[in-house]
Amino acid sequence: MLKRLNIMGNPNMGVYISVNDEVALVPLNFPIAMENEIKEALDVDVVKTSISGSGLLGALSVGNENGFIVSPYIYDNEIDDLNDAGINIELLPDKYTAVGNIIAINNKGAIVSPLLNDNSINLISEFLNVNVQKSTIAGFNIIGSLLVVTNKGALVHPEASLDELEFISKVFKVDGDIGSVGKGIPLVGACTLSNSYGAIVPEATTGPEIIRVEDALGFLDD
Repeated sequence: MLKRLNIMGNPNMGVYISVNDEVALVPLNFPIAMENEIKEALDVDVVKTSISGSGLLGALSVGNENGFIVSPYIYDNEIDDLNDAGINIELLPDKYTAVGNIIAINNKGAIVSPLLNDNSINLISEFLNVNVQKSTIAGFNIIGSLLVVTNKGALVHPEASLDELEFISKVFKVDGDIGSVGKGIPLVGACTLSNSYGAIVPEATTGPEIIRVEDALGFLDD
């Protein structure tokens, strides 16, 4: 299912929410009505939490079926709360806190920013059980903001090259394509939520953009 939705007027859903095929991590003050929208669109459970006292869950965490990598500055009580909720987490051994902005991942692979150190690469690979590759996309290193990838497809920044699309397909083992959301927003990872069951895009997303999103993420094949 695909929905058009803003978070309290904000199109940057990928900054506030972190999702895999089982669960969505959302801010503590997240409205019940929007919880229901996410459950319906993505077929997930919803867990309210914070990381480092912040509601920017999509920026501060990223994950696949094996768990979530989170900011190294997460508080102990937040770790306890996530563990109590059955969420498997690991802290990124690096100085960077916005892990969702610099890592893109599905169940087959991960592309990460060249900024990350070798310890981080090894942890991501072992904890999330994926092949990890370093790269920029379209000249930028904020990989998690540049693409949204699931186990069915990938939607990529519109300035990505054909070679980069081939590289993305090889790493994630899915087909993908370039596109935008929200009437021309190129940072599709920051403004889109998606998993194997659905997607949520900004309210201003146009009809042609929606068709491209559905195609890139593999929903037109269903």
